[in-house]
Amino acid sequence: MDAFPWRLVTVDIDGTLTRVHGWRGIAERFGRTADFDRTNRRFFAHEIDEHEHIVDLLDLASGHTVDEVLEVVAATPTLAGIREGVAQIRARGAVVALLTHNPGYVATWYRDTFGFDDFEGTDGQEVVDGRLTHPHGVRADKIRGLERLLERRPGTPRSTVHVGDGWSDAEVFHRVGGGIALNSRLPEVERAADRVLRTGDFRDVAAAVEELRPRT
Repeated sequence: MDAFPWRLVTVDIDGTLTRVHGWRGIAERFGRTADFDRTNRRFFAHEIDEHEHIVDLLDLASGHTVDEVLEVVAATPTLAGIREGVAQIRARGAVVALLTHNPGYVATWYRDTFGFDDFEGTDGQEVVDGRLTHPHGVRADKIRGLERLLERRPGTPRSTVHVGDGWSDAEVFHRVGGGIALNSRLPEVERAADRVLRTGDFRDVAAAVEELRPRT
C-alpha cells in the first residue's frame, strides 16, 4: 500500500455533513424562514457577498440561547457514518478538522459529537446575559481558517485535502493538494474539485480520501 499522503483533512459542515442547510432549521424554529430564504436568494444571485450572508444567517439566532440553537443543530439530518469515517481517516495518521463558516458553538458541537480533532469557524457573535447578540465584525474566510489550522497542526497545503460543497470550498480546493466536492449543487464547485462524490454516508468520503493523491 502506498504511503498515506494526507496530514490534514478539512471538512465543511452545512450541505456537506448535513443533508439540509442547518440554518434553515434554525430559521424555522425561530420564525425566521422568510429571512433565511431572502438571504439565500440574494447570496446565490450575487447581490450580497459571503460576509453579508453569514451575518444574516448568524442573526437568525440573535436573542436566543446557545442551548436553544444546539437543540436544532442536534435535530438536523446528517450523513450516516460520520464518526466512523473520521476514525478511519485518523487511523491513517491524519488530523481531521472542521473548516466552516459556522460559529464556534456550532463547530464545537460537531467536533465533540463526531470525533473531529479541531475546527476553524467564524467569530463575531457574543453571548451576553445568556443570549446570542447581533453578529458584528464577521469575516467569512476559510483560507485564513486553513492557515490557522496549519499553524497549529502538522502538514502543508499540499498534504491537505478539503471536503466541501460551496463556492468558498472551491477556493480552498485551489490552495490545497486535493479537493472533494461532496453533494454539491454548484457545477463550478465540482469543476474545481479533484473528485466529485454523491453519497449519504461519510464512510464513502473516507474511502475517497484513501484513494486520492495530491495533484502534481
